[in-house]
Amino acid sequence: MAVTIPATVSAQARSISASEKAQGAEANPQLLAEFGGKYDGPQAAYVEQVGKRVAVQSGLSNAQGDFTVALLNSPVENAFAIPGGYVYVTRQLLALMNSEAELASVMGHEVGHVAARHSAGRQRTAGIGSLLAGVVGAVAGNSAIGQLAGAGARNAAQLYTLKYGRDQEYAADALGVRYIAGAGYNPYAAADMLEQLGASTSLNARLAGQQTGTPTWASTHPNSRERVQRARQLAQQTGRAAAPVQQQDVAFLRRLDGMVYDDDPRQGVVNGQTFVHPAMRLRFTSPTGYRIANGSDAVTVAGTGGQAQFKAAAATTDLPAFVAQQFRALGATAAPAAQAGRANGLDYAYSTVRANANGQSVDATVLAYRFPSATYYWTIVTPAGRGIGPFAPLIESVAPITAQDAAKVRGKKLRIVTVKAGDTIDSLSRQMAYTDAQRDRFMTLNGLSDRDTLRPGMLVKVVTEA
Repeated sequence: MAVTIPATVSAQARSISASEKAQGAEANPQLLAEFGGKYDGPQAAYVEQVGKRVAVQSGLSNAQGDFTVALLNSPVENAFAIPGGYVYVTRQLLALMNSEAELASVMGHEVGHVAARHSAGRQRTAGIGSLLAGVVGAVAGNSAIGQLAGAGARNAAQLYTLKYGRDQEYAADALGVRYIAGAGYNPYAAADMLEQLGASTSLNARLAGQQTGTPTWASTHPNSRERVQRARQLAQQTGRAAAPVQQQDVAFLRRLDGMVYDDDPRQGVVNGQTFVHPAMRLRFTSPTGYRIANGSDAVTVAGTGGQAQFKAAAATTDLPAFVAQQFRALGATAAPAAQAGRANGLDYAYSTVRANANGQSVDATVLAYRFPSATYYWTIVTPAGRGIGPFAPLIESVAPITAQDAAKVRGKKLRIVTVKAGDTIDSLSRQMAYTDAQRDRFMTLNGLSDRDTLRPGMLVKVVTEA
């Protein structure tokens, strides 16, 4: 059956309106903050060039200068676009790509969502300001605590990066293929990118002990295999021939060399169950079975027994007063007097209140540590009656680190390596800076399968210590 672009989005997109420009300008700083800010490596200018080349194909504007394209310093595979001509891709997703055409396909897909006005309903029902304020109403009596009892803190970024429905994803796929073909790129790259992303998502889910996974980017209500097939059909309808299978985009791959991979040490590093922040000079370890998510302004530890969020504030000498202040900021009208504790030479104070979140009773705890130059604190939500519960080992694990230990914290970089005679997938996989799944990581990163062999002279991506 032929795949076609739905009639509702096949017409030329309207130009960028003044209100859309205002919405984009308002959301842009918040999105940059949420995703680690702009990446400052040499790849940023290149991504901007490709993104603008594709974006003008949407008909939203004929001027490339009307678009703002940013490469984000985030270790999460993600991409999105918002009204006003703003297009974003993370360095982690860029590292997964193997050609400029794949980069163009991601940009085209996201611009397709904007051109089709898929986010219009969200903006009518949840503007930036109302979304930020809306989380405050999640808990009766102690309102803002609800933002930690749900899927995580909501913000402007989530307004524009919520998952789309199946029909919207299909429509954006179709528009994206049209845009990249119009910009002169190989339209089959869209299917290649979806397949690559599916492999990465499956690997990440397996490494996390999950049965299945949903891509952070291009969320798939449709079956992944079905989407890949549809994207190939769309490419065929352009009349363009597929690029030779063995042909590499050497220029693109060489541009990736030296790019930061996974966590940026300046924002802290997650290594298994341990988080270390060299600038903050601290570390902690999550309980077994709980995952650490490192954000730009907070670190979240979540599992079946609850969720804890770690943040920084100005230094204080009165920890009980700080705890009370945080509860007031969360909307709690009253909280029990703070209790004192000590771990790894650090004084801390904490208090717990009862609240209702999404129809369920929960305990919310604020626990603050006194560091010489800052106050670091947890906001913890657990089922009612659990209090700190499963997070007790986490709280006790927070510890300062020395300047010498901080200097030893190293991140990872993406390196482009030329295959030499005698090199194999197994031998090059051993260069990957991981203690687990080296071969699987190497193959997924390079889009390889068990049927593939390496040829002398070809380029491959390897993740090494910085």
